[in-house]
Amino acid sequence: MRYFVTFSYDGSRYHGWQIQPNGDSVQAQLQRGLSLLLRQEVMVTGAGRTDAGVHARMMVAHFDFPTSLDEKQLAYKLNKLLPGDIAIAGVRQVEENLHARFSATSRMYRYYVHTAKNPFLRNTSCELHYPLDFNKMNEAADMLKRYDDFGAFCKAHADVKTTLCKVTVARWHQTSPTTWYFEIRANRFLRNMVRAVVGTLIDVGRGRLTMEDFQRVVEGKKRTEAGESMPAHALFLEDITY
Repeated sequence: MRYFVTFSYDGSRYHGWQIQPNGDSVQAQLQRGLSLLLRQEVMVTGAGRTDAGVHARMMVAHFDFPTSLDEKQLAYKLNKLLPGDIAIAGVRQVEENLHARFSATSRMYRYYVHTAKNPFLRNTSCELHYPLDFNKMNEAADMLKRYDDFGAFCKAHADVKTTLCKVTVARWHQTSPTTWYFEIRANRFLRNMVRAVVGTLIDVGRGRLTMEDFQRVVEGKKRTEAGESMPAHALFLEDITY
């Protein structure tokens, strides 16, 4: 029987979602908890990989187990067992052909920035201290929906078979006089893609790149031509659809 686990986490102290040989990961914590509670080794498959320091308000993983489980009780026990920076929203049995990663139809990320020092945002938003033209940044962001190859924003030497993605949403939103977030939704994302996109859009907002420059970066498909990768702590995986 296959089960989906829906959960959230603060990624600050983890080396990303995926199990790593030299540091703790969210996947390792979840597998450890499930294996202890179910009294046998349990392997989980996540909907995607978040890098070190990246957070998730919604993450999904699946695991297989031979017998029926009390889903509510398992979720309750997992929450008691797991550290405070991982929270289980629910466990539910699904059809056995459903896959946490490959059955997902879209994922949505948000990148948060603030333009005035704020001690309560320092771990979840990127502090910026230069003028930004968000109208131009949104004009450039809108271009992303016209393309399907995002090699320019893929981490160098990443082990990917294709750099094709379908972006359906890409826009900056203002939430206060000094706070903004960039929202992007696509069927899939490349490693480091969102932080590289944000870094390049910020170059547009600072006047370092024109619209024509931004278009050339996307069409050139070279990571070296795009902007810097922004810090991980301001990035959140917000939603996954199936």
